[in-house]
Amino acid sequence: MRLYRLGDEGNAVRDIQDRLAALGFDTPTNRRGVFDEATQGAVLAFQKARGLDDDGIVGPDTWRSLYEAGYRLGDRILFMRRPMLRGEDVAELQARLSSLGFDSGKIDGTFGPDTERAVVEFQSNRGLAEDGKVGPEVVTEIGLVTRGELSGGRHAVREREWLRRLPKTVAGARIYLDADCRDPRESREAWEAASAAALSIQEAGGLPMMSRSQDTQFPERVRARRANRVGADIIVAFRISHDDADHVFYFASEHSTSSAGRALADAIAGSAGGFTEGRASAMLKETRAPAAVVSHRSLDEKLGLAVADGLHRFFADGATSLGAP
Repeated sequence: MRLYRLGDEGNAVRDIQDRLAALGFDTPTNRRGVFDEATQGAVLAFQKARGLDDDGIVGPDTWRSLYEAGYRLGDRILFMRRPMLRGEDVAELQARLSSLGFDSGKIDGTFGPDTERAVVEFQSNRGLAEDGKVGPEVVTEIGLVTRGELSGGRHAVREREWLRRLPKTVAGARIYLDADCRDPRESREAWEAASAAALSIQEAGGLPMMSRSQDTQFPERVRARRANRVGADIIVAFRISHDDADHVFYFASEHSTSSAGRALADAIAGSAGGFTEGRASAMLKETRAPAAVVSHRSLDEKLGLAVADGLHRFFADGATSLGAP
């Protein structure tokens, strides 16, 4: 899709404004269909609330998030299909099932095989028809048994157990290194940093895997799916920060936070610098392994080596990283 930004006009902008307003991000303007400063402010607020890159531009990720955020559990029947259903209603379903002890996998808002299995297990447990479909009867039953604040659930327990079992060295671990490529400068610098990290990991006995070759540029979602396909144990991505600060991001959303991802981000930030913060970009949200995105104002070989040092520290610390809040 095209990008929508300050100064654009048309029905698509009006649709963006309507969706933002429905979600509580009002655009106090009389210029409907005009992407003015008020609309940009609402987009920025939405992006920050959803853990997206807060650039004030509606691109594919922001538009997808706007669309998915419009659904609440019970608005539609949820079931396994291709392409998979995505939305805030799916994320809420996953969070509620997980809090009840039914393992729906990562709370990523995607109705995949893990979520379907958890639904069938819940239906069996409650004496409902075991068809894997979430309609009014299942939604009502879930509401009856998940009143009050939700617990961390199975996904949080699984991540904490994964941290406890983490070996003391990177040797033998499959480390997926992602060099972002939104523009030529980022493509070049991210590749340099990722390559330096890969060499350090390889020298320590790890198995580095690059998300792309030096002369190719694939969308982030494609690179994220590849990380799942190759069975990465840990994911570290490099991208250029477009604000005035350096960050290391881990996965966090309204319904879930990756404790392993946060521990990884903290270890990397301890060596490479930067503030740790929860985000929900594709590389963090749509990957199964613990992941961190190193978002610095400039990327180079020195940073790549510092990130690798943080990764070594992460393995060495092991279960002690559970002390992170």
